[in-house]
Amino acid sequence: MNNYKLTDWLPTTKKEVELRGWDTPDVILFSGDAYVDHPSFGCAVIGRTIESMGLKVAIVPQPDWHGDFRDFKKLGRPRLFFGISPGCMDSMVNKYTANKRLRSEDAYSPDGRHDCRPEYPTIVYSRILRNLYPDTPIVLGGIEASLRRLTHYDYWQDRLKPCILFDSGADLIIYGMGEAPIKKLCHELQKGRDIKDIKDIPQTVYVTEEKDIPTYNDENGDIILHSHEECLQNKKAQAENIRHIEEESNKLHAQRLIQHTGKSCVVVNPPYPPISTDELDASHELPYTRLPHPKYKNKRIPAYEMIKHSVNIHRGCFGGCAFCTISAHQGKFIVCRSKESILREVRKVMELPDFKGYLSDLGGPSANMYGMEGKNKDICGKCKRPSCIHPQICPNLNTDHSKLIDVYKAVDAIPGIKKSFIGSGVRYDLLLHKSKDDKTNRAAHQYIHELICNHVSGRLKVAPEHVTDRVLNLMRKPSFKLFEEFKRIFDRINKEENLKQQIIPYFISSHPGCREEDMAELAVLTKGMDFHLEQVQDFTPTPMTISTETWYTGYDPYTLEPITSAKTQREKLAQRMFFFWYKPEERNNIENELRRIGRPDIIKRLYPFMPKAPYNGNHRENNNRKKDTTRVRRRNNGKR
Repeated sequence: MNNYKLTDWLPTTKKEVELRGWDTPDVILFSGDAYVDHPSFGCAVIGRTIESMGLKVAIVPQPDWHGDFRDFKKLGRPRLFFGISPGCMDSMVNKYTANKRLRSEDAYSPDGRHDCRPEYPTIVYSRILRNLYPDTPIVLGGIEASLRRLTHYDYWQDRLKPCILFDSGADLIIYGMGEAPIKKLCHELQKGRDIKDIKDIPQTVYVTEEKDIPTYNDENGDIILHSHEECLQNKKAQAENIRHIEEESNKLHAQRLIQHTGKSCVVVNPPYPPISTDELDASHELPYTRLPHPKYKNKRIPAYEMIKHSVNIHRGCFGGCAFCTISAHQGKFIVCRSKESILREVRKVMELPDFKGYLSDLGGPSANMYGMEGKNKDICGKCKRPSCIHPQICPNLNTDHSKLIDVYKAVDAIPGIKKSFIGSGVRYDLLLHKSKDDKTNRAAHQYIHELICNHVSGRLKVAPEHVTDRVLNLMRKPSFKLFEEFKRIFDRINKEENLKQQIIPYFISSHPGCREEDMAELAVLTKGMDFHLEQVQDFTPTPMTISTETWYTGYDPYTLEPITSAKTQREKLAQRMFFFWYKPEERNNIENELRRIGRPDIIKRLYPFMPKAPYNGNHRENNNRKKDTTRVRRRNNGKR
């Protein structure tokens, strides 16, 4: 049992500050999420990281942004700076569906309430603080600011917007995973440096005049992006920009990015190198209580309920999926925790009062990338591929699953652990890859058997996303044939072991380049595999992904070839309905659509022996009025 005191959490009120004997915090963080003191929640990680430096840090979670702004005043002015952490998910993705409807709940708020945070909390909180404390530094971090650090398309306002520093009035952005830059920033401010003069910290973004940009001594030099104004006039310029932004986010030795905006320049300093295993262990082993703050007693925080019995074992993802923000935020290089650190955290989870012996997840951004890295680091140092596994798995990538199997077995050997499940998505293309190394191939076969027999809680999540090669290539996903092969292996092992488990695939409609006939093919193939799909999603354009900028600009950023996208409600519904081919009320709509696009041949493949449903001319109208009840996926660390 845990016997924590109120002072075991970072203080959130004036009373809690006084309980610690403080006069003034050094740093005050404002969070768009409820305060959960857990290593999966970014504000807690940054708060504990600053605390580990011997500094006094407080958190104001979900401040009331209406009225007299008392939540913004209650702790006064910090000695060093205000930090804005808007949340583990982008606030607009968290709030709205792809059809811009309000989601059923806010997963990071008590009892799932919708009224605990504003839209764009980064901007709202920063403006309030700037008005109240005009001379105090304001530093932005988290997903929302990271993905808005340069000119980006905003789906909810349907326009191109500049770097978020302009709308917020803040001084600096720390993008990506922020432990290293936040430590450096604290050191510099403690020395007495003015934040306006701090322009040399890696992984930060600032706005300045062109004459004040310091000389960059790297031999690679700077990349000058198309200006914000040029991007407003020329969509192809925005497409060209996003390619550079993605490449520099995924290089070991990145170049500085500079973008003119009005009379100013946005400067994006290259990121820090990936942190070490020891540093990642240290971050996860800071003195978290692993619990929501006591102020939430008897209230449910959905995101916490989902991860409280899970353990994150690595950081980063080299999948490079075009629609995903993980690589833009965490980078493609995998950083693994040590087995010893993972086991120590598992034992902490076991101390939770409601733990019954079952770990809900032992994973990361992708379940089975643990321990994988480039064999020759010099090759990685020169690489700028956004994905290590698309269009083919890089021959320099070590895809050995042995270290991961060892972690699974060590965790399962702990007395009191009945079962450790894998809740993160599995990359089956890594499992089916034929390596030149026999040991690696044997480990892959062993992992598949270990996973299916010992780590599936009835349903295994995988993400083929689509079925046609053309769309999959735009998504940077492997051929659907690999999913079909993995499904055969899954079914065979289940039969041999007398298991009754399901494989649950995720699919996306309306992705850039996807047409109605591609969705019809998806319906035919998934029907042939006896799937009635439930884990599906319309493509949601989120800031600074390749897919989003393709959707907005109409160009593939890497080839500049024109790409069409479904944008209107009618076009999106025309694609989405193919997920639900098995619903009688959709049959007329589907058949009519297939005739309209000149593909009546697909009707016979989809409905070969099924009697035709009676036609109802109101089907489409009724469909438009239906509430969107489709389950929406949520990815680790937030992301889509």
